[in-house]
Amino acid sequence: MPITALPPTAEDLAPLPPEPDDASLTRELTLLDATLLNAGVMQAATLFIVPGIVFANTGTAWLAALAWISAGALTWCGAAAFAELGARYPRAGGPLVFFERAYSPFWGFAFGWTLVTVIQPASIAAVAVACVTYLEALLALNATQTTGSAALLIMAVTAGHIAGFRRSATAQNVLTSAKIALLTVVAASCFWFGGDGAGAFGAFVPAAPLTRTTAGFGAAVAAALWAFSGWTSVTFVGGELREPAATLPRAMTYSVVGVTALTLLVTLGFLWALPTSGPADPDRLALDAAGHALGTLGERLVAMAVVVSCLAAISGLVFSGSRIIFAMARRGWFPPHAGATSGGRVPRNAMLYLGGWASVLTFTGRYDELFTYAVVAVWLFAMLGGLAVIVVRHRHPNDTRPYEVPGYPYVPAVFGVASWALMLQTLWTSPVQALIGAILVLAGLPVYWYFGKRAEGNRA
Repeated sequence: MPITALPPTAEDLAPLPPEPDDASLTRELTLLDATLLNAGVMQAATLFIVPGIVFANTGTAWLAALAWISAGALTWCGAAAFAELGARYPRAGGPLVFFERAYSPFWGFAFGWTLVTVIQPASIAAVAVACVTYLEALLALNATQTTGSAALLIMAVTAGHIAGFRRSATAQNVLTSAKIALLTVVAASCFWFGGDGAGAFGAFVPAAPLTRTTAGFGAAVAAALWAFSGWTSVTFVGGELREPAATLPRAMTYSVVGVTALTLLVTLGFLWALPTSGPADPDRLALDAAGHALGTLGERLVAMAVVVSCLAAISGLVFSGSRIIFAMARRGWFPPHAGATSGGRVPRNAMLYLGGWASVLTFTGRYDELFTYAVVAVWLFAMLGGLAVIVVRHRHPNDTRPYEVPGYPYVPAVFGVASWALMLQTLWTSPVQALIGAILVLAGLPVYWYFGKRAEGNRA
């Protein structure tokens, strides 16, 4: 489907200028590193909460499974679109570069601004608090210093990444592998020792009015999509991937398909283990199912899986998010020293910025509130990212295209429309929070103007 409006300008047809970070980062991340980084960030503590919400909205195991598969398919559509962009522009910052090239430098800055001030640090803070909460329960510790312990955990993970590039990548691989192993053990135990929930696998759809079933299914897919968030993380480290044109598309596909399959296995295992009535509290589906199948041992296994999953997510969020700050600093959109790298070939100062701000948010207790405000921005940037493939192909036809989205233009369009619908739903159901989120994005305008003026002064 060719696009004929607004033909490319001479500037659009010009080649992409050299990236200022090319000499500072080394391309050492393998396909395994990239896949496990993405899989580690996806589905942190949400894996143990959202399955109950999905089941509560669908009413049967099969419909819940279809909701997860649908969410996985939509996520793959987005991943395929971002993979084409990442293969075109394999640079530090990922979407920051994509939006800059597709739309304008401001949209690249707006993405980076929103991610480093709200989305990434609030996510790190929330996951760290969840990790410490489950760790305290697992080890029967005093829970009076949860926020302080969470802040220390964040800084410890940050320090580990600063110690060296290869060491931090290996640690990420170990944490994600341990997460996958623990989840597989939990799911297998539920299937082997459970069986009281076989009734949930009877009918495909619940005995409820079609409108209610349809609305519930839509809500379940939306919740599952939110649980899969984080799948763009590997694009942030595009400047450090070996053979990015081949590595990035494969890593995104393997991680999305793998996490979807693992989530499906775990969800069905939970539902198989519980009585047909399901959990009294959807948030406790994982704990109740494992406890019903294995008793106290099952609950401890789930707690251990939550802790390891959270550690993998914190590690991946710090590792990938720091590359956004690094790329912003290299463009003059952040204090210059954030664009420096250490002897271990890591953006040390950018990591300290991100880890420090996330730690501060744990003490304020406002991280969940901030993240709620940013939901509309998350779907806005997801929509812009999906459609950016179409825009870039039209505006910059001379840019290299080593990987192409299968089913173009329908695959990126489907993801763009789905993200647009979720953005509208957020605006409709939470208008005040959405307005505050829009203000947070627009608050970057004076910052963008300030750094732009300073860059002009430096060039003069």
